[in-house]
Amino acid sequence: MSKSKVYFTREISPASLVRVYGALGVTLPGKVAVKISTGEAGNPNYLKPELIQDLVQKLKGTIVECNTAYEGARNDTTAHLQTAKEHGFTEIADVDIMDADGEIEIPVKNGKYLEVDIIGKNFENYDSMLNLAHFKGHPMGGFGGALKNQSIGIASAAGKAHIHTAGKSRDVVTLWEHTAPQDDFLESMAEAATAVADYMKEQEKPIVYINVINNLSVDCDCVATPEAPCMADIGIAGSLDPVALDQACIDMIWNSDDPGRDHFVERVERQNGRLIIDAAARLGLGSKEYELVELD
Repeated sequence: MSKSKVYFTREISPASLVRVYGALGVTLPGKVAVKISTGEAGNPNYLKPELIQDLVQKLKGTIVECNTAYEGARNDTTAHLQTAKEHGFTEIADVDIMDADGEIEIPVKNGKYLEVDIIGKNFENYDSMLNLAHFKGHPMGGFGGALKNQSIGIASAAGKAHIHTAGKSRDVVTLWEHTAPQDDFLESMAEAATAVADYMKEQEKPIVYINVINNLSVDCDCVATPEAPCMADIGIAGSLDPVALDQACIDMIWNSDDPGRDHFVERVERQNGRLIIDAAARLGLGSKEYELVELD
């Protein structure tokens, strides 16, 4: 079995982002969902509109998000759209908060914790998706990349509660009183990400995956006051395989001689973050074995 290809450039620019997409060899058809994190109000580390604009507009894409399951500036549609506007996203594309009008359930196959994944209703309106993730640390998941962006990111607010409780609850109000053990949460994220991929594949709707490895804070874009980045920017990587992509990005961190590397690694290991990659591979979402193709 051939290894999944992961394309990589050290240059982080609008042109290099378009180049990584082109290297993947897939033209996303129809109405394209561009799944990013709009970033919590006060957080400076999210992917900037000026970086992603050329690619989003090349695809005639719609930026898509779902509301959060925690208090903040993105936990209802009005506030979320205002935050997206303040961060500049409405200037470059339409923004769709996909659970504004409700949610749908999609099946989880062979799940240990989830039988369904609960996602924003409007996701069904799209013909293809660019999963465009900011690869960085995360206080709960250890790190966030393509897999997290496709699981928690596409889940409705109730769906986020469902994942965080490993299928025990959909109640956003009581969510933080009933969170699952860490490994159960990570495996539930892997199940949700796989469910989205299966849902799209069955409808012949392609997905491509790109991680921008910059602003490497140990905290996610969902944190209003994150730690400053502890490592220098690394580059942009893309693949048709999200497991290989996140694994490649983790390997770049692990193999780095950056003096901030140990702090980032400590955050991932404290949360057993790499388990999401192992779980997604076991579910058949992709392979941890990859070939890194450098574009520089």
